[in-house]
Amino acid sequence: MVYLMVPMVVKPLFLRAQQPLAHDLSSTSPGSSSSRRRDLVFVVNPRGANGRTGREWKKLLPYLRSRLGTDCNISESLTSGPSHAIDITREAIRDGADAVVAVGGDGTLHEVVNGFFWGGKPVSKHDSKVLHTTALGLIPLGTGSDFARTFGWSNDPVDAIERLVKGRSRSRIDVGVITKEGGDLHYFVNVADIHLSAKAGYHASKYKRFGNLCYVIGALQAFFGHHNHDLKIRVNDGEWELYPKTTALCIGNAQFFGGGMRITPNAHPSSGNFEVVTLQDFKWYDFVLKLHRLYSGTHLSVNNVLSRSAFSIEVEEVVGSNSIFVQSDGEHLGFLPRKFSILPAVISMIC
Repeated sequence: MVYLMVPMVVKPLFLRAQQPLAHDLSSTSPGSSSSRRRDLVFVVNPRGANGRTGREWKKLLPYLRSRLGTDCNISESLTSGPSHAIDITREAIRDGADAVVAVGGDGTLHEVVNGFFWGGKPVSKHDSKVLHTTALGLIPLGTGSDFARTFGWSNDPVDAIERLVKGRSRSRIDVGVITKEGGDLHYFVNVADIHLSAKAGYHASKYKRFGNLCYVIGALQAFFGHHNHDLKIRVNDGEWELYPKTTALCIGNAQFFGGGMRITPNAHPSSGNFEVVTLQDFKWYDFVLKLHRLYSGTHLSVNNVLSRSAFSIEVEEVVGSNSIFVQSDGEHLGFLPRKFSILPAVISMIC
């Protein structure tokens, strides 16, 4: 799995203090007990970013407590390995946490988002008689932290803390779900991609110790032996279409991936649709010549680049080779075929 964005640092305490909503993290409703302390769970990967996340978390924790006051119970949950953040999140939601905060990059956020679901349904508090919504929070501190870029958030944890302390908004965001016949459901919040870009992400995950340079190394490795493939695509349960010589296909719930590449520039997590961008018949030199346009998000007018909106898309190979890579939020998921569908406004996010 591509743990490019796994680094984390804590943060959502103040989230509580930002929302005067019914399920606000910091305020209480009229007539309620002012002594009610909110429960915030910070999911931290202490080994993220070559240990930087763990070190930053230790430094940030006193500041978080000072900014939040005595309003919340702060629970720090340190992950011990892949998928642990998923289990931590599910347990926190079932126990009635007011917010689960992913501290780190897209890898950590990816696991936390997957923890919001179980058996194809959102996880809920054990006491089903009580209406309760656990919010999602984020302190971006990762190799890429691409999801945060769509909201214009910086990678500075102090900025993130102040934004959460001062902010008073909570937004419903969409989540993508990926299915494969006979396989488990998989959720993503940022960008899912297929073929060359997914292969590059797979290789990049091995070089996270080099920071954003890992994306360059991953791309160079992916180009060796790469061949464009003909794909079959079905959008919104319509007719199957042929996409010849496909280089990469990206399904964006948000805009950025690969350490700042604005691949799906019209996507937004509250739109109710994906933006699907396809690159066809690209050669290695096309990426060299057009890389600046991919980063700036001005590539949609380039020849052999297609963009469309969709709430679901199925992708298969024309000739099965079982070698077309699939990833989501930098996580390697295997190979085609796959179906990608959107779950609109399914998570409440502190922003």
